[in-house]
Amino acid sequence: MNLPTSFLIAQAAPAAGGAAAPNPIMTFLPLIVLFAVFYFLMIRPQMKRQKEHRNMVSALSKGDEVVTNGGIAGRVDEVGESFLTVEIAPNVKIKVQKGAVSQVLPKGTLKTS
Repeated sequence: MNLPTSFLIAQAAPAAGGAAAPNPIMTFLPLIVLFAVFYFLMIRPQMKRQKEHRNMVSALSKGDEVVTNGGIAGRVDEVGESFLTVEIAPNVKIKVQKGAVSQVLPKGTLKTS
């Protein structure tokens, strides 16, 4: 017999005493641990950031100074249900979605001309 054939025969023949089947919980334990690590390193921090952003957006009011995702800075002029009117220069107002606000600046950051 050649070497590959003997390997196939050895794998096909069951052990004489018969090995005990592994515990099903031990089989899935690495998968469960991997999911737990993934949850605590990826999913949970993202959910926390989303909650903080949602709270920040819901607390916006007229006069707040904001920066949008596009980098436009301005002062909130009007707050709607899902849109804001932001004054970016004297008499120049744009309407943006509330979700587009990336941060709220401290009062007095933007100088008025």
